[in-house]
Amino acid sequence: MKAIKTMFSRSNLVCTVALGLALGLGIWAAHADPAGGVLGVLDTLPGMPPVADPANLYANAGQGMFSPSVADALPRVYVPNVRSNDVYVIDPDTLRVIDRFRVGGQPQHIVPSWDLKTLWVNDNGRRGNEGSLTPIDPRTGKPGQALAVEDPYNLYFTPDGRSAIVVAERLERLDFRDPVEMTLQQSLPTPGCAGVNHADFAIDGKYAIFTCEFGGGGLIKVDLVERKIVGHLNLHRTDLITQAELGLPEDQPLDAAFCGSGVNAFGSMPQDIRISPDGKLFYVADMMADGVYLVDGEQFKQVGFIPTGVGTHGLYPSRDGTKLYVSNRGSHDVRGRRRGPGSISVIDFATRDVVANWPIPRGGSPDMGNVSADGRFLWLSGRYDNVVYVIDTTAGGVATIPVGAEPHGLTVWPQPGRYSLGHTGNMR
Repeated sequence: MKAIKTMFSRSNLVCTVALGLALGLGIWAAHADPAGGVLGVLDTLPGMPPVADPANLYANAGQGMFSPSVADALPRVYVPNVRSNDVYVIDPDTLRVIDRFRVGGQPQHIVPSWDLKTLWVNDNGRRGNEGSLTPIDPRTGKPGQALAVEDPYNLYFTPDGRSAIVVAERLERLDFRDPVEMTLQQSLPTPGCAGVNHADFAIDGKYAIFTCEFGGGGLIKVDLVERKIVGHLNLHRTDLITQAELGLPEDQPLDAAFCGSGVNAFGSMPQDIRISPDGKLFYVADMMADGVYLVDGEQFKQVGFIPTGVGTHGLYPSRDGTKLYVSNRGSHDVRGRRRGPGSISVIDFATRDVVANWPIPRGGSPDMGNVSADGRFLWLSGRYDNVVYVIDTTAGGVATIPVGAEPHGLTVWPQPGRYSLGHTGNMR
């Protein structure tokens, strides 16, 4: 692949004093007890596999650490195309499309099951009560019979493997389902979280944080023991302005009145979310803020912000757990545009600094995907350019592969790890 010159650029955001005061945090939370000292054995969600290394929860998803469950899986990259309603199958060795098949309406993501035996295509249809989940057998690369499921925009699994969590974005709820048969167990409405879509899970598995894309943006915290929402947090671009600096008492929350309309006046639009290797912080990509928010999961508060690029979107840890690859989609518009100023930023987990920025040559729209099993390549859909990008993780060189119309949450398979928490391969 042709290497491209590493460079770092930060998008300039116009901030005013009025916006600085319009924080609109609107935080309310019931905090669970901390998981315990990181040097000891973690008190985890019952039934969850143990955390082998509390300093690096990705330790079991390193290079070559395959589960016996994926021994017979074909090496493939599966690409869902939202507007052509099909899946393209790519051979990662030849970089060629070798198969394609039709699926249900508007396939969004391809999600590895908790037990790593099935890849689920999330077909969320055009209306709230439409949708299906199409299983792919990774041993053959072929689809099976689709299951009718309402509005499966995204799909996750509880860390104990007892339930799938269908993220019904349009219906504004989380549907807990049997992880194999997909029969409904219970539904959890998500009021105040318009556009619920992406999630990641605490190191102890006892809670998850979901992003709310629309309505001003924000996060919700879900207690997975009681299966209830225990907190809501709005995000703000001018971070780290405290109540003391605004002259407010400690027990008086920053009221929504600061925002005028009652929602975040900064127009936050959080997308993907990933936890740090040590489990202390959640990194939240925000395509309106052009960067990544840092959130303390236990205290459920924003503690920092890292500018990256235009339209910050997807987040993918490196195979060794030292870096975070950030896709910047090149647009603030959900409809996007071709050949925008898309790029990949690389964040060092230890320093929280951006150590590289790789522009897509001639512009592009890098969206969702994952890292190859050996860690050498980052595979991403080019959402509005109808291509897949294969990015060299050492120097940022880019190869492109034409695919269907509006590719979205592709998955690279197989991947190292003991189990999958969902999305395009959140492996632990």
